[in-house]
Amino acid sequence: MNKRLAKIDRKTKETDITCELLLDGTGKSEITTGVGFFDHMLQGFAKHGFFDLTLSCIGDVNVDTHHTIEDCGIVLGEAIAQAVGDKQGICRYGHFLLPMDEALIACAVDLCGRPYLNYDLVMPQEKCGDMEMCMVREFFYAVSYSAGMNLHLKQLNGLNSHHIAEASFKAFAKALDMAVGFDPRIEDVLSTKGAL
Repeated sequence: MNKRLAKIDRKTKETDITCELLLDGTGKSEITTGVGFFDHMLQGFAKHGFFDLTLSCIGDVNVDTHHTIEDCGIVLGEAIAQAVGDKQGICRYGHFLLPMDEALIACAVDLCGRPYLNYDLVMPQEKCGDMEMCMVREFFYAVSYSAGMNLHLKQLNGLNSHHIAEASFKAFAKALDMAVGFDPRIEDVLSTKGAL
């Protein structure tokens, strides 16, 4: 099997990002974005999805975290799309129900090529560390649209923003790992249209 590896570089006046993503990895990560809590979330994403992820961002965090987190979402979405390639033989759909203490998050993914985010998370605390919790939605929006995926995140329980956010990143990782997995019964792509 060929390595499903993507390398993306993106430079704007607001951010300078390099990213390398191996879908068939072991969960190793090297993350430096300048936003400590966001680094923690991406490390969890890599570890629990068994993705090898290297991501470095130099951004204008002196303004706030918005450009850094949104642009990292854009780049990660592009990397997912590049790494998954023509989608031959992949399961396409993935879902996971992930508990973390009092938080319970459901995530479902469809790598259909049509971007859509259904985001139903409520963050009781406005910040975790140096990251504004409103940026969780912006990140997942950017990922879903850059990757061309349907992404649904639903909070079933949760009182602590740290737990809700972390459970969401991990649930997304598990659902994506399922979606990019292979099924030997799929001969081309899993679509009656013959294309994804």
